[in-house]
Amino acid sequence: MTASPRRLRKAVLPVAGLGTRVLPGTKTTPKELLNVVDRPILSYIVEEAREAGIEHIVFVTGRSKGAIEDYFDHQIELEAQLLAKGKTEILEMMNGELAQAGEMSFTRQMQPKGLGHAVWCARDIIGDEPFAVILPDVIVDGQPGALKQLAEVYAEVGGNVIGVEQVPESETHKYGIVEPEGRDGRHIRMKGMVEKPPRGEAPSNLSISGRYILQPEIFAILENQPRGAGGEIQLTDGMARLMTTQSFTAVEYEGVTHDCGDKIGLLKANVALALKRADLGDAARAAISSLL
Repeated sequence: MTASPRRLRKAVLPVAGLGTRVLPGTKTTPKELLNVVDRPILSYIVEEAREAGIEHIVFVTGRSKGAIEDYFDHQIELEAQLLAKGKTEILEMMNGELAQAGEMSFTRQMQPKGLGHAVWCARDIIGDEPFAVILPDVIVDGQPGALKQLAEVYAEVGGNVIGVEQVPESETHKYGIVEPEGRDGRHIRMKGMVEKPPRGEAPSNLSISGRYILQPEIFAILENQPRGAGGEIQLTDGMARLMTTQSFTAVEYEGVTHDCGDKIGLLKANVALALKRADLGDAARAAISSLL
């Protein structure tokens, strides 16, 4: 009998990036705290992690990212004013986002060496456990959330699980791309992956889209991982090495992906999620229509 996969409890959120694609807005505000409708990008990401059963979130931060830690802490003066003015609905919403005792840890990525290096920086906090990685500038609008969809597959098959989505063949050189071996519906057995393949050389059009469940053996690989595409330590390269000894399953999740680390992607996320809101949708539609 095959042993059940070890329970998924922890997630790594690499939030040390400079957000250069959305400058100058990120000059003083962390990219992850830019608003989508009426709350920060990171609020959606943490909500997705909690929905998937994550109990401990590890933020890999950098210089000038202290506001992220503050966001999940009490704002005593603000809370007192809201309470005094009877604005209990927004107060309850804010308090619902606060970190529970021991739920969040923060560690520094001292140098910008890439996603693989950022994940490696969380090794001592994760320990010898499977863990999720969620890119904090990618909102996936899905029900259930993308990470929960991956977690359900992980509970069935174990190993390593990667979220993917289809992209146009002409765009594959911009992404990490998986090489499929076989497919059962939305579950794809993988035999390889490549980071930003040259035009026309991608093994598929399935891009790795910012949601991962990985085994802790990845840390030993990342510790000695040579720099790859862009001169950075790529998580994709480390996963490709881990694949020689462990299984990888790609999951084509259901949902709409919004790249909020890009100016137009951030704009589209604001429009799309505003239009879906029961309290704002009609007003948002009228406002947008008036500009067209």
